[in-house]
Amino acid sequence: MTKDPDRRRLTIDLVFYTGCLVFAVVNTAVAEFYGYRVWANFAVAGYGLAVVHTTWLAIATRRGARPSGVLGSRWIGIGAIGLFAMILPLGMLVIRRLTGVDWLITPNSWAAQPEVWVIERSAKLLLENGTPYVDVTALGRAAEVNDYTPYGPVMTVFGLPRALLGGGPVADALTDARWMFALAAVACVLLTLRLLKWPKIPVSAAQLALACPLTALTWAVAGPDLAIAGLLVLSFALAASGRPLVSGLVLALVISAKLIVAPAAVVLGVLLLTRRGPRALGGFAAALVVTTLVLHVPVYLVDPKAFVEHVFRFPLGLGVIKSPAASPLPGHLIASLGPVGTAFSFALLGIAAVAILVWLVRRPPATGSDALLRMAVGLGALILLTPATRYGYLVYPLILLGARLVFAAGESSETAVPEKGTAPPAQQSATSS
Repeated sequence: MTKDPDRRRLTIDLVFYTGCLVFAVVNTAVAEFYGYRVWANFAVAGYGLAVVHTTWLAIATRRGARPSGVLGSRWIGIGAIGLFAMILPLGMLVIRRLTGVDWLITPNSWAAQPEVWVIERSAKLLLENGTPYVDVTALGRAAEVNDYTPYGPVMTVFGLPRALLGGGPVADALTDARWMFALAAVACVLLTLRLLKWPKIPVSAAQLALACPLTALTWAVAGPDLAIAGLLVLSFALAASGRPLVSGLVLALVISAKLIVAPAAVVLGVLLLTRRGPRALGGFAAALVVTTLVLHVPVYLVDPKAFVEHVFRFPLGLGVIKSPAASPLPGHLIASLGPVGTAFSFALLGIAAVAILVWLVRRPPATGSDALLRMAVGLGALILLTPATRYGYLVYPLILLGARLVFAAGESSETAVPEKGTAPPAQQSATSS
């Protein structure tokens, strides 16, 4: 007999997929970038199939005749989206990029977003000059946005295959940085699931973290944010599973790649202090600091001025030219009112930061899912209230919220055991299989 929760879940699925389908349809017509339009045309098929399949399931469920087996699974919709909104458009855009028009100042010809070219170029610069950052005041011409590499040194790793092995059509297609971002993200997901002892993944978690248009679009046209989000979630899994040193090391890699996720150090620090005590916190902090110094000091010493200009001044809007990040989110809209608006925007950001800190202190996270929730809320507030930001960054809180559901599923399946105790025999046999 079909239960009411099944109908509710299918109704929510249908609303979600329909919203995604509308987003894709709109982008086929109004998207400025070529890659966005290519993605949207493929995505319409993926989200459309998900809508059709979910509608069929909902009707069958109402009639009490929901099919069994694979066709009756809600994962069919996720699979359709993965194929048509992620894998196929990425493959086509990688091939289209071989025409060599991405560096033109014509967004309607870009088969990859600028961050892909910039990261690949940064790897080449690192190999040639020992630093991925150029002195934008010594170019012999006016600096432009794409002269900047607004990432830490770790991000250049994703461009190394292209810098080392690229050169021909086949090699360039296989070493496109987007494949590297995708491989890193998938590897992080698998490592995280292993640390969580392979919990059953809720479909809603996959919808938030994978099937959401922000994730699918980013996968096809850019990708660095997915690799960074994957590493970030992995650092939380390492901390929650009692590996503070490795968690600190991985988080250092994440922060080096993108400073926007730096608040995770505070959240993970509180989690480790709460669950493991001061010694674990000390190990985490030591690994984080030492790894950060090892990653940054050598590059900084090559050209300190360029390092500061690219990594700090430009993202903060203080560089030789301003960052183009200006999506119409609340912080940007408020700041656009003038100096008073900018001050008010930063004041709201400060209030949000204090509120998150109070939340951490008064109700410190006791589990990985608790920590992910606090991180998602804090990062979401940062993205919404920062004067210079992009709506695409909202992929971070969405992925974190999806990961939280997976962490919660793993935590709920575990039997409560004292920290230093051992699992009952039944649990031991279940988790070792």
